[in-house]
Amino acid sequence: MKRIELIKGDITQLKTDAIVNAANSSLLGGGGVDGAIHRTAGPQLLDECKQLNGCPTGEAKITKGYQLPSAFIIHTVGPIWRGGNKNEPTLLKKCYTNSLAIAKQNQLKTIAFPNISTGVYGYPKEAAAQIAITAVKDYLNQNELPEKVIFVVFDDENYAIYQDLLA
Repeated sequence: MKRIELIKGDITQLKTDAIVNAANSSLLGGGGVDGAIHRTAGPQLLDECKQLNGCPTGEAKITKGYQLPSAFIIHTVGPIWRGGNKNEPTLLKKCYTNSLAIAKQNQLKTIAFPNISTGVYGYPKEAAAQIAITAVKDYLNQNELPEKVIFVVFDDENYAIYQDLLA
């Protein structure tokens, strides 16, 4: 699909209309990609996030990008992996579809996703990638916006997984 791209790199350096933050439910910053986004965006991001009253798992909320090259940040809260029988696949899929819906509502043409839930939340990487790709392809098949979705991976293992699944 021409509307999906894969790159290995730092999502905080991407110039897209929006990047997605794999946030925790407080939206007040954390480790991994969440911490990197908060550090790069600057203190105004934390100030705006404090006004949002958190975010439930599977849902998404939008803020400005502040010091990031991207204009907006869509924060979504992925599920913590608990073996797969606690609705994790459905909740992870909702992270992608709800983020894409917010992008569409805001007329955003480009959006970049990290690997949601595969870090400290422990979601198996290949299973998470399959859900991500399927959710994005299904959404794009039914919607004109966003025009382009970029999967941004940080490591060789995830890059290989996504490359295989997108082939």
